[in-house]
Amino acid sequence: MSNEVGVGILGLGGIGLTHARALRELAPDLRLRAFSGGSPARAAEAGWPEAVQVEPDELAGAPGVDVVAVCSPSQQHADQALAALGASKHVVVEKPLALQVSEADRIVALASERGAVAAVISQRRLEPEYAALHQALRTGALGRIRLATTHVHWWRDADYYRAAPWRTEMAGGGGSLMNQGVHNVDLLRWLCGPVAEVTAQYGTLAHEMDAEDTTVATLRFASGALGMISTSTATPPGSPATVTLHTDRGVVELGQGEVLRWEVEGVPAPSAGSGIASGAADPKAIGIAGHVQQWQDVLTAIRTGADPAVSAADGAETVRLLCAVYQAAETGRSINPEEL
Repeated sequence: MSNEVGVGILGLGGIGLTHARALRELAPDLRLRAFSGGSPARAAEAGWPEAVQVEPDELAGAPGVDVVAVCSPSQQHADQALAALGASKHVVVEKPLALQVSEADRIVALASERGAVAAVISQRRLEPEYAALHQALRTGALGRIRLATTHVHWWRDADYYRAAPWRTEMAGGGGSLMNQGVHNVDLLRWLCGPVAEVTAQYGTLAHEMDAEDTTVATLRFASGALGMISTSTATPPGSPATVTLHTDRGVVELGQGEVLRWEVEGVPAPSAGSGIASGAADPKAIGIAGHVQQWQDVLTAIRTGADPAVSAADGAETVRLLCAVYQAAETGRSINPEEL
């Protein structure tokens, strides 16, 4: 089809397979043309037997590839996104966009320079209950936020870390904050606005590795509201992640596909999703619905020139907050993310 958008996936591992399956749901508008890593059998399992396996540095130049999906280990995201943009391709980058603020800012700048769509996977923003909460906050229906918290208390066993050594390394982005907590940190920032001050501590409490497996941070938002982030892969059996907002009109608590509390007089609770696999105890137990939604949004952005729902600029601001938390923990000082 002349209007078809061809995709190349860098890294057909677990999350790459999620992307491939999501693309299958959107065929023929989106088509997997090429992939690196994995195997032809894995591509066929996802519904793409005709996709071509190539080396990573060949993927952007593979026939028919218009957009590169970066699904590799976190420490490779920035370099691979920059290479794809340099080859004049659109990019979709799995979370996090990058591990350093400077890298994230370079991606934003190059995407703008090339006129390319650059999106970051943060599919939880598109879940109906979070979209409704965001809209209610924007209209003022929920009042003024006073306290905002998010908890990502999951469990990852030794086999999880042995399967991919980068997960054990701070420099690889393997910590509970950067790897598991990133989605909820992004949600908190999206819902509550910029953060002006961060204090934090982290530790490695259950695993023998370099990366932290538990982080706690306190926040002061630019609005004056206070907040807290806690992330862990050391809390068996693992619980679905939550976001809780206390406002001057009531309280809202959302889980993963669930409205746990919505106590705001005169404002009815929104419909929730059908419930999503949380991945709290098993990283493989994550569905594709959110990725389908986000790929549909990316397709629309490519075809119309509109900004994607979660742009590289959005992703860069979340990286800025994540790095501020780590810097606060490592220095024992209060950090303003905007100064990074």
